[in-house]
Amino acid sequence: MMTIPDDVGTHRPTAHLTPVDLDPAVQAADAAAQAAGVAVREVGDLTGMAAVVDLYAEIWGRSANPPVTLELLRAFTKAGNYVGGAYDGDRLVGACVGFFHAPSEDALHSHIAGVAPDMAGRNVGFALKLHQRAWALLRGVSEVAWTFDPLVSRNAWFNLAKLAAEPAEYLPNFYGAMLDSINGDDDSDRLLVRWRLRDPAVVAACAGRPVVLRAADELAAGAVVALGIDADGAPAPGRVDAATSLVAVPPDIQALRATDPALAQRWRVAVRDALSQLVADGGRVAGFDREGWYVVRRSS
Repeated sequence: MMTIPDDVGTHRPTAHLTPVDLDPAVQAADAAAQAAGVAVREVGDLTGMAAVVDLYAEIWGRSANPPVTLELLRAFTKAGNYVGGAYDGDRLVGACVGFFHAPSEDALHSHIAGVAPDMAGRNVGFALKLHQRAWALLRGVSEVAWTFDPLVSRNAWFNLAKLAAEPAEYLPNFYGAMLDSINGDDDSDRLLVRWRLRDPAVVAACAGRPVVLRAADELAAGAVVALGIDADGAPAPGRVDAATSLVAVPPDIQALRATDPALAQRWRVAVRDALSQLVADGGRVAGFDREGWYVVRRSS
């Protein structure tokens, strides 16, 4: 369970917040953890942090060069940043790491999150993010930002629909070559999202009411396909001049990277070009259809 302490050791002032404001966030985090069958808590000791390093190394296939190191996590926690873990009994099955933005930005950057592959489908990632949200609100932080690979359909659904985060910026080849079992040698394009923790859509999503958009409904209302999928599974560019546009992603980019890296790279460039052009022309990514479509709306 997550409780509201008398003195939360804040990174930001919290005088404008009250327990009445924070209770729903804490309750939502507790409910998500209970539904996932895990306990989510901060990780602050060396043994726990070493388990986070090992878990990430396993998920990303980078034992020789893990995504985070024990020394970095130790420094993060000492400086008051976020390291959270999800536990199934005594076993660490998920972890999330974040650090604060510049003081004037009132935000936390959620750098990396991962869940053990055998825990897929149990909503452990959702429980971790809701714990992070409550943790941030307890410290007077109103926004969490992070990046994700826009080609990974399940992550797009999770971030834009299930959490109601808002896309803010497309970042081509953001990390450079990553060379791990998830990213391969593909360019590391990322979509930066901002999670405004008190936004009504976020509050609703955290209560189990995601932002649901359906491509079929959008097409019926006049949307056009800016990027589709042809009969061979390749990207098929379309129109980019409509008020509402749909941009497809492949059903399973990780499998495609393994079986047809050239086609995976074609998808990378096609989605990059479509989203970048639509946003440059005044479009805003409004959400994601679970079937594999970004919905982009152009302001009038």
